[in-house]
Amino acid sequence: MSASVVDNTVSSGNSSVAIPTDISGQILDLDEDDELEVFSKDTSTTQTDGSSFNASMQTSPASMINQYKFEEEEEDADTKDIFVTVDNPESHVTAIETYITYRVETKTTRSEFDSSEFEVRRRYQDFLWLKGRLEEAHPTLIVHPLPEKFVMKGMVERFNEDFIETRRRALHKFLNKIAEHPIFSSSEDFKIFLTAGSGELTSHKKQGPGFLSRMGETVKAVAAAVRGVRNRPQEFTDMQEYAEAFSQKISSLDKVTQRIVREQKEYLEELKECGPTYALWSQSEQELAEPLKNVAGCVDNCCKETEEQVKHLNDHLIPVLHEYVLCADTLKAVLRRRDNIQADFEGKTEALATKKADRDAMRDELDKAEDRLEWANNALKTDWTRWQKVMRTDLRSAFIDTAERNVSYYEKCLAVWESFLQSQRTDAEGNGKVDSS
Repeated sequence: MSASVVDNTVSSGNSSVAIPTDISGQILDLDEDDELEVFSKDTSTTQTDGSSFNASMQTSPASMINQYKFEEEEEDADTKDIFVTVDNPESHVTAIETYITYRVETKTTRSEFDSSEFEVRRRYQDFLWLKGRLEEAHPTLIVHPLPEKFVMKGMVERFNEDFIETRRRALHKFLNKIAEHPIFSSSEDFKIFLTAGSGELTSHKKQGPGFLSRMGETVKAVAAAVRGVRNRPQEFTDMQEYAEAFSQKISSLDKVTQRIVREQKEYLEELKECGPTYALWSQSEQELAEPLKNVAGCVDNCCKETEEQVKHLNDHLIPVLHEYVLCADTLKAVLRRRDNIQADFEGKTEALATKKADRDAMRDELDKAEDRLEWANNALKTDWTRWQKVMRTDLRSAFIDTAERNVSYYEKCLAVWESFLQSQRTDAEGNGKVDSS
C-alpha cells in the first residue's frame, strides 16, 4: 500500500461549536468508495484546524492545563474499563459500490454507557469520520493514524483476503489506541461510534458544515500557511525537527524491511525448488541416495521455518514500522495545526495594532485567540510526551519480538543441519568399521 496519508477531518457535531480561526491546508481525499459519494450529504471528510472545540470544554488557560493533565502511565488490564474488538469483515456489493464492513464489539463498565456490551458494524469511512471528529475537537492532540486507503479503480474484486485482514488489524489497533487515551476515550463521538445504529450514526455525521463551508476553511488554511509563524517557541521548533528526523529514519527502516521481506520471499521460492531436485537426484545415484534424501528433507524443513519467518515479519514487524511512518505524518500535521493557531493569534494582534475601529470587538477576538493558543500548546506538550512513551514501548516490543523470532528461526535451521551432519558422521564411521573388517 503505497498511497500517502492525507490528514482528513470531519465536520463538527453537537458536541462542538465553531470558533473562527485559520486552519492547516489539507486536500480532500477519497474513501475506498468515495469516488462515488464524496459530494453526498453524509460525506465524512472536512478540514482539521482547531477551529472547533467541545461545547463543554473550559477554555481558560488554567482549566486547559488541568483538563489535559494526563496520567503518567497507561492503564493496565486490571483498571481498563473499555475493551473494543474489530473482527468479522463482510463484503457488500450494490449496484453502485462495493465496500467492506467490520463488526465492532465493545465491552465496558463505564456508567455513561447504557449497557455493558454493544455490537455494531462499521465501514472504513466511519472510522475516518471518527478520526476527523477527534482531530477537530482536539487539534493538537495526537490521534493514532488509520490504515491507508487502497483504491484500484477498474477492478471487479477490489479487496483480497490479505488486504482485508491487514486493514482489520489496523482498525482494531486504532480503536484500542483511542480507548486507551485519557481524553479521546471519553469523547461523545467515540461513544456514538461504538454504540449507535447505522441510521443514528448517519444522522450524526450529517450535522456538520457542508462542502462550500469546508472549502472556505481550506482557503483560510492556505492564507495561514502563506503568512506563517513569526515567533514560534523553541520547544515546538525542536518538536518539528524531531518529527522530521523521526519520519526520515522510520520511513527508511520501513522501506528496507519491506525490501528484505520481498527478497526473503524470492529466496523461499528458490529454496522450495531445491528439495524436489535433491529427491529426484537420489533416484539416479544409488551410492548417494541416502545423503541426497536427507538433504532434501533438511531443505524442506528449512523451507517451512523460512515461511514462518517471512510471515512473522510481514504480519508483525512491517505493520508496526509502517504504522509509525503514518504517525510521523500525523505529528507533522498536528504541528502545522498548532502553527496555524499561532498564526491566527499573530494576525489578530497585528490587526488590533493597525485598526482603530471596532477595537473592543477585536480585543475580545484576540483574547479568545490567545486562550486557544495556550490551550493548543499545553495539550500538545503533554500529549507529545505521552505519545513518545507509547511509541517507544511499541517499537521496543516489536524489536524484541523480532529478535526472539530470529533466534528461534536460526536455531531450528541450525538443528536441522546439525542432525544431517551427525547422521553422515555416523554413517561414515560405520562404513569405516566395515572397510577395516
